[in-house]
Amino acid sequence: MDVVDLASPRPVHQVPGTGLPDRQRGDGPGLQPASLLRHAAPGAAPLPDLARLVLTRLARRARSGTLVVHDGTGSVRLGRGSPTAEMTVHDRRAYAAVLGRGSVGLGRSYVSGWWSSPDLVEVVRVLYRWTEGPRSVLDRLGSYLSPVLDVPSRQGAPSRSDDLENIASHYNLSNQFFEVMLGPSMMYSCAVFDSPASSLDQAQEAKLARVCAKASLGPGDHVLEIGTGWGSFAIYAATRTGCRVTTTTISAEQRRYAEERVRAAGLDDRVTVLERDWRDLSGRFDKLVSLEMVEAVDWRLHDRFLAKLASLLEPDGLAVVQAIVIDDRSFERAKRHRDFVRHMVFPGGCIPSVASLSASVARATDLSLVDLEDIGAHYARTLRLWGANLEAAGRPRLQGLGADDRFMRLWQLYLAYCEASFSERHISDVQMVLTKPGWRADLRPRLV
Repeated sequence: MDVVDLASPRPVHQVPGTGLPDRQRGDGPGLQPASLLRHAAPGAAPLPDLARLVLTRLARRARSGTLVVHDGTGSVRLGRGSPTAEMTVHDRRAYAAVLGRGSVGLGRSYVSGWWSSPDLVEVVRVLYRWTEGPRSVLDRLGSYLSPVLDVPSRQGAPSRSDDLENIASHYNLSNQFFEVMLGPSMMYSCAVFDSPASSLDQAQEAKLARVCAKASLGPGDHVLEIGTGWGSFAIYAATRTGCRVTTTTISAEQRRYAEERVRAAGLDDRVTVLERDWRDLSGRFDKLVSLEMVEAVDWRLHDRFLAKLASLLEPDGLAVVQAIVIDDRSFERAKRHRDFVRHMVFPGGCIPSVASLSASVARATDLSLVDLEDIGAHYARTLRLWGANLEAAGRPRLQGLGADDRFMRLWQLYLAYCEASFSERHISDVQMVLTKPGWRADLRPRLV
């Protein structure tokens, strides 16, 4: 997700993560953001007045989006039309930080307290509208140059140790923190709201029911899940359909947490939790499920990843893959660009597109795409409710987990940034059903 993307795409370099491993299944003071965010300070930003002038000119060219800016010189209304947002600049270096580093500068300056807003989502939506023109030019340039740039870039694919470090930097923050944010469902992926009155937990259960139905799971199935999370799908599927589940993660903290939940649910005989890299998986399974895990797979490994999925399925097997996807036209640029999220929240992340995944499926596997559903319209509300959970918890409780003000500003902007990206349809979320050549099952899904 790269909303404020004025700078040219930069090579992806790993930045130290924003969290430490949990202590004793994540119940200890696993968050120490004051030290972990030392890399987030923007540093000196020269010529703030010039940067402010350039941003003002950019706003005048925008077709839509209004931002009311308050700073030491007074207030100014920039842009036109909706959406409308308001921000207060407490340190004028924020202008140069945003102009010079795009979304990374936006994130760093916000974490450092250089600006604030009563509605972060609307600020990001406005900035997204303002940068549509420059971004579309970079999209076309990225697509044009990609065949040339891909050749040397393919030598730099992340290693297993890189993946392990990247996953640990985010998912090992603190199980207690994620309990607060995600709620009882412990699902860190898009929910599906069947009605306006649906709660977050009800919507997450509806999503799981949808996945199980699309996979047509039953008591005779052995399902492989790649990306355990905290065990929610495995427990739901085994309980509701009677299937057996083997699920894997490379997060030690998630594995311990999931194993405890499986044990408490009395499902040890039907659910096996592994701590194993996807490259090391073996065997054959009737069905395969992966919920928003592919975003942790670098674009240079997409062919290999999908080929591995295909090899793990029986000749008549089926896979359900839920993935966050970027606009097809932006993928070639975005796959090389380190935006705010990749820089400060999800190191090593790579959001695919439907076109890029489909191309990899055709190029590297014998799978067929038989169903595709876009559920991205539900993600903005999911993110909003995660943010509401953190707000409802209150600062004292979060501070007790080690979340200081800088850490909370980081996560406030992260959730708002993502919500704005989904609201603007720059990114979305899809459920893909992929089948092996021998699959001939009834297309009507089994009700769960």
